[in-house]
Amino acid sequence: MTVSLVIPSTDVSAPPVQPASLRTSDTPLGRARLARGWSQQKVVRALVLLADSWGWSIATEPSLKVQVSRWENGVVRPGPTYQVLLCALFHATPDELGFTRATQAATLADRVASLEAALDRLTSQLGEVAA
Repeated sequence: MTVSLVIPSTDVSAPPVQPASLRTSDTPLGRARLARGWSQQKVVRALVLLADSWGWSIATEPSLKVQVSRWENGVVRPGPTYQVLLCALFHATPDELGFTRATQAATLADRVASLEAALDRLTSQLGEVAA
């Protein structure tokens, strides 16, 4: 058996790159997953195990993998069954996971405000460079 050792780079000029399995969109559901250090596959497996323990029928693991990605990216919202499962899984409320419309509107407003602030900073920096 070969054991591979990952040694972090000592190059401080370049920040380390996060492993692909632990990347996500900046959404409440994605942040909840990352806060636990879980991959999407771990979420899928946990959903299946939780649903099985409750005697609930849900989608297959391959289908759930696609759905978790779509939920995290805000393409679609999870249906009621999955919202209950995800809230139980992450010990969070629907609002904390971004399932309520008010949360989605606030998230969009926050993103717009953040983009406007970034645009203001860039405009200011461009003015300084041009001067």
